[in-house]
Amino acid sequence: MEQLLDRIIAGFEAADIEKRKDGQVFFTVPKPKVLPLINHLKMFEGFRNLILMTAVDWIEDNQFQITYLLNNPDTKTDLGIRTFIGRDGEGMDSIHELWGHAATFQREMKEMFGIGFPGSPRVDEPFLLEGWDDIPPMRREFDTKKYSEETYFPRPGRETHDPATYMKQKLYPND
Repeated sequence: MEQLLDRIIAGFEAADIEKRKDGQVFFTVPKPKVLPLINHLKMFEGFRNLILMTAVDWIEDNQFQITYLLNNPDTKTDLGIRTFIGRDGEGMDSIHELWGHAATFQREMKEMFGIGFPGSPRVDEPFLLEGWDDIPPMRREFDTKKYSEETYFPRPGRETHDPATYMKQKLYPND
């Protein structure tokens, strides 16, 4: 693992290295290095499996973090590759040609966060939110409570209980 990390640091400018547990390391690389690194890991280092792709909205820093989790089944090693892109319409290169199922992850991130992946198959088609016309719901400026109050109505007969008080009454009814 150490030799692999040395190669990644030297060739792809990896930083913020976190060894989370045996065989699992996360690190950050600059956006232009992501596609070459992922291609290298698949073609030359045995990372045959794309486990997931996900995003985090760092609204305070005006950027998204995109994370790729790759697995090498021979060495039982997982690598989490993080990169950052701007929140204001900046897209990310697609990796669907390396793993076909990456297109599904990319489609979900396009719909939920508004992150574009030019060239990814069907990326602009509705995925889960057919007919959605609001901002992407996983962006932090989306107001879930306001949306729920405007979209759904309260059902009659429903009561709201303070969880601590309610559980105390249920567990200790004679107190």
